[in-house]
Parts: sequence; C-alpha cells; structure tokens
Amino acid sequence: MPIKIPNALPATRTLENENVFVMTETRALQQDIRPLKILILNLMPTKIATETQLLRLLGNTPLQIEVGFVQTATYISKNVAPEHLRSFYKTFDEIASERYDGLIITGAPVETMPFEDVAYWKELCEIMDWSDKNVYSTFHICWGAIAGLYHRYGIQKRIFDKKTFGVFEQETLIKTHPLLRGFDDSFYAPHSRYFRVEKEDVVKAGLDVLAYSGETGVHLCADRRCRQFFVTGHGEYDRLTLAREYDRDISAGLDTQKPFQYFPNDDPRRLPIMNWRAHASLMFSNWINFIVYQHTPYDLSELK
Repeated sequence: MPIKIPNALPATRTLENENVFVMTETRALQQDIRPLKILILNLMPTKIATETQLLRLLGNTPLQIEVGFVQTATYISKNVAPEHLRSFYKTFDEIASERYDGLIITGAPVETMPFEDVAYWKELCEIMDWSDKNVYSTFHICWGAIAGLYHRYGIQKRIFDKKTFGVFEQETLIKTHPLLRGFDDSFYAPHSRYFRVEKEDVVKAGLDVLAYSGETGVHLCADRRCRQFFVTGHGEYDRLTLAREYDRDISAGLDTQKPFQYFPNDDPRRLPIMNWRAHASLMFSNWINFIVYQHTPYDLSELK
C-alpha cells in the first residue's frame, strides 16, 4: 500500500520511477480509509534528499500513510528554495493542535555543538515535549537520537576527534522485539557522526538496547513502551550518500578517512555495494505495521 504525499513533491517522480508505491492527494481522496498520520521534523540541510530517502522506506508497508513535514521557526534552512519550504512545510505553531500516529526527527549537522547552543534547541525540546501527548511513537535518527536521549533521559553524548564513518555490522540483541521482527542475527548500517552512545548509559536510563556494535556503540535503542525509538545510524541513506560526504570533505581540504567497508577494495572510484537497504526497509515497516498501526487509537483524540 502507498504513502500519501502532495502531488507536486519532488520525491514523487523519483519514487514512482523506483516502483515505490506512492499515492497523490488526488487519488487518496477517492479512498474511504483513515491513513496513518506521520509527521517528519526535517532538520537536515539536504531536505529534498532526506524527504526522498525517508519516503522510500515508509512506502514499504501495506498501509496508507499520510506524511506531513515540519520545520523549525527559529532557524530556516539556507540550502533549499524558500518556495519548497512554503509549499510543503509547516512550522510547529501550525501543527501544534494536531495529533499524529508517528513522528520522525531527523539528524542535523550540529553534533559537535553543545545542545543548548543549537539555534533551535528550545523549539526542538518543545516539540519533543508536545509529542508525548500528541504522537503515539517517535523515531529519532542520528543527532535527533542523541538529542532525544539527552533531553528525555539526560544521556550525554561522547564526542570523538575521529568520525565514525562507513558501513558497520550491527548485532541484533533482542530478537523478539517487534521492531526487529524478521531481522538476521547481524545486519549492516551506514554511520556518519562524531558522537557515540554507550550501552551502559542507555541501560542505566531504563531503555532497551536493540542493536549494538563495538565500533559504533549503541545503534538502536527504545523505551519499553515502544513510544520512543533512537537510531544512531542512517539506514535511510542512498547508495552514494557517504560517497558524496567523502567527496565534500576532501574538496574542503579536510583530513577525512575513507568510509569503512563501503568502497569495494577501499577504492573511491568504484561503485559502493549497498548492503543495508533490506534491513532499513524492514525496520521502518515493522515500526509502522507492528507498533504504530497496532497500538494507535483509530480516533487520535484518544491518545494518552
């Protein structure tokens, strides 16, 4: 079944060409069904690329999903056309009275800054607090994950000089968890960050560690009510996302290592092998199918 997105969203044509089932607003109006309402707080500067990546994963579900986008009012992205933001994004004030089945909070390139120095930190905390009563389940990604862990549980990020950069094998720790239904004993996930989340900090906060790697630390953790999920990697990344980041850093004169286990024979001239898409798709479809859909009340006004 499809994701429901605006007719003119740039991702629409890309996803249709990839045979991802999307439904435009016009077609969706002809169906008598309540779609799941998923809100995406997109903090990434590459907004259109991030939209496409997340919609690609959300489209791998038998349910109809209505996706909305929200941006911060305290900081406006300079890397996307204002017309795009006006057409497809709302500010928090515009959606604060709404309720949603799910919320996705993306990463952001501010991980080395103290949280309180981030321009939109106060607004982000307000949105996370609002989600406690207005959203059934929230999925935090990369910097969004450590921001959520810090705000909700006081877990401090540990910053390193060397970036965790590449595709790393992760161990599946709780195989019976609904988010990991159908997962192999291990799987791969892209990472691109300078911070690390330690297992002992997560366990001390009363959270479950769902996936872990000695190289990357905690990859995936959750509260025991399945209302809050935190993933430090980027399963949504395209095949060439890490390559573009590597080229960008090299062009800027940065001493950046090649992404780990990414280029065949460690040769940047060769096309990377994509070995993380299946588990990323499975993770998001499990979140939608077995957590959000199974537990969100039909009438969202009954959310608690």
